[in-house]
Amino acid sequence: MPVITYLEAIRQALFDEMARDERVYVIGEDVGAYGGAFKVTEGLIDKYGEKRVIDAPIAEQAIVGSAIGASYMGMRPVCEIQFIDFIACCFDMLTNFAATSRYRNGAGVPIVVRGPAGGGVSGGPFHSLNPEAFFLNTPGLKMVEPSTAYDAKGLLKAAIRDDDPVLYFEHKFLYRRIKDEVPDEDYIVPLGKAAVRREGKDLSIITFGAMVYTALEAAKTLAEQGVEAEVIDLRSLAPLDRDAILESVAKTSRVLLLHEATLTGGIGGELAAIIGEHAFEYLDAPIMRVASLDSPVPYAPNLETAFLPSVTKVVE
Repeated sequence: MPVITYLEAIRQALFDEMARDERVYVIGEDVGAYGGAFKVTEGLIDKYGEKRVIDAPIAEQAIVGSAIGASYMGMRPVCEIQFIDFIACCFDMLTNFAATSRYRNGAGVPIVVRGPAGGGVSGGPFHSLNPEAFFLNTPGLKMVEPSTAYDAKGLLKAAIRDDDPVLYFEHKFLYRRIKDEVPDEDYIVPLGKAAVRREGKDLSIITFGAMVYTALEAAKTLAEQGVEAEVIDLRSLAPLDRDAILESVAKTSRVLLLHEATLTGGIGGELAAIIGEHAFEYLDAPIMRVASLDSPVPYAPNLETAFLPSVTKVVE
């Protein structure tokens, strides 16, 4: 199988799904002639034209709002938010409208809202957000965040084919740093299924996105100290793979919850509640959480390093 980057895998998924289904189109800021801020959509307009690769004005509400309307008319839009921080502009229409549409009138909203998330690149407080906790409290929305190129392609294809709204967060730190084998042939990674990235018996580290690599590096260090950590990559944040979470905790009896978003109100709290309610009798130690500090993301590289979770913090 060819080895490609995380970014190329996302691009391949878009090419594949637009070829497979003429209802799929891409809309966002600079997605056409410029090829996207990170070049994810490069080449799409040359193949599919400006009617299916639509350069939108700097108006996230218009991008997502028009996509919801188009989905009611049978289309399957993929919206790019140039930096995922600005998904906040679309909060009302995603949470109050798209997420509730099937419940209210039986009409699904088959849209994907995707964009670069996460820190580690000195993007500062407007270009480094991890927004999953904002939407975790909204029934009707699905959320994914891949950590590998294989999953980046397979999860995006699954998201585009899903009949309900899917938020697809892609960690910008991984775009060109992560490469792995990705099949040319068609495949999907099902929504709602976690993956075991490392087997272990002494501790479960439950995480996703770029923090998977922090967890794996920490697990190597712990192994040198005689501690075998299991690393669970959630991949899907809504719905969560509760079975995978609880099976790992039952095996190891210790758990560390790791995410890049700030600690207070983060997804780690929900994971801790699930484990506390359904696997308490397996625990031999308190549940631990490692996350970013409760602060806006700093611009300065040294401050951002102090702000983010690290291998050292996980090992400690």
